[in-house]
Amino acid sequence: MADELLRERRGHVELLTINRPEARNAMNRAAAVALSDALDECETDDDVWVVVLTGAGDKAFSAGMDLKAFATGEFPITDKGFAGLTQRDFPKPLIAAVNGSALAGGFEMMISCDMVVAADHAQFGIPEVKRGLIAGGGGLIRLGKRIPLTIAYEMALTGDPVSAQRAYELGIVNKVVPGAAVVEEALALAARIEANAPLAVRTSKDVMKSSLEITEAASWAINNEKFGMIGRSADAMEGAIAFAEKRTPNWQGK
Repeated sequence: MADELLRERRGHVELLTINRPEARNAMNRAAAVALSDALDECETDDDVWVVVLTGAGDKAFSAGMDLKAFATGEFPITDKGFAGLTQRDFPKPLIAAVNGSALAGGFEMMISCDMVVAADHAQFGIPEVKRGLIAGGGGLIRLGKRIPLTIAYEMALTGDPVSAQRAYELGIVNKVVPGAAVVEEALALAARIEANAPLAVRTSKDVMKSSLEITEAASWAINNEKFGMIGRSADAMEGAIAFAEKRTPNWQGK
């Protein structure tokens, strides 16, 4: 296991921690490869139902690209995008536990996740225009789909950050908590998801993502196909039987 990334399993939840606090968890090549490899493994591991991603320390979730490494010719990009994350179609729930600032590439990593629990001192933004650049890791693609376009323009074109509270008001994050509690709160959210049938959870995410860019008629075709598949699953039968027997379901992910 690379020192740049720590891994911990809690039940069916995998906790991934970017471990470069001395560099504000900025991504170098080693960190990007470690994160990409870990997500590859989580994707194919049937015992992993939910993934939580955070950063070490309390200063930054990630400062984005490690500019010192970049100056030596290192690029923290894999075939799955910046940090091995931003162009990844990850099928399982992915929660960001934002322990500090998430700026530039760090913001783009965060917004690549499905849900966000943020520390109350965190800040969020894509300040690349202040350095003559653009947010090339998906921030310009995803932000306007998450929040009102006028506010997305403001964030992208001024480069100014927003507070955790403002991010919550805009719907960028799900919950704001004291910094010391951010990982445990994210794990608590993961546990609420983990209590449900994993195949149904993944399929629900799939239908929602697939429906974002297509017509309602096309969405219904996907929805009906997936509903039929889930209705024939072992977990659907287990859910009905467990309800009738007034017990906790024993999910198999099948």
